[in-house]
Amino acid sequence: MTKRYWVVGGEYEDPDFRSLIPGTETMAGPFEDERKARNEWIRLTYGPRAGAATIRYSIAAEASR
Repeated sequence: MTKRYWVVGGEYEDPDFRSLIPGTETMAGPFEDERKARNEWIRLTYGPRAGAATIRYSIAAEASR
C-alpha cells in the first residue's frame, strides 16, 4: 500500500478555523512523497498572502492501493 499526500486549506472566516470563505479553498496534489507535499505547504503557508491570520493549510495523507 502506498500513500498520496494533499495540501488543503484556504482562508477561514475567523480564527476558530471552522468555516472556509467560499472561493478561497485550495487543494494541491497529489504528491507521491511527504517531502514534496511539505514543500508545497511551506510555499502556501509562507507565500505572499501569509500575513493573514485566518489562512491555514494542512497536509492530508491518503492510503491508496
